[in-house]
Amino acid sequence: MLVVGRKPGQYIVINEKIIIKVIKSEEGHLRLAIEAPKDISIIRGELLNQE
Repeated sequence: MLVVGRKPGQYIVINEKIIIKVIKSEEGHLRLAIEAPKDISIIRGELLNQE
């Protein structure tokens, strides 16, 4: 697992195809924007744990 610190406006790139950008950061809250090809599913973790 990679753990990185990012500030709003900064981003990381995975495999040159997926971009994860921090768009807002407040006390205890974080908003991310995720850009990925349409053939890649993006699912929130709590939805996976419901099963």
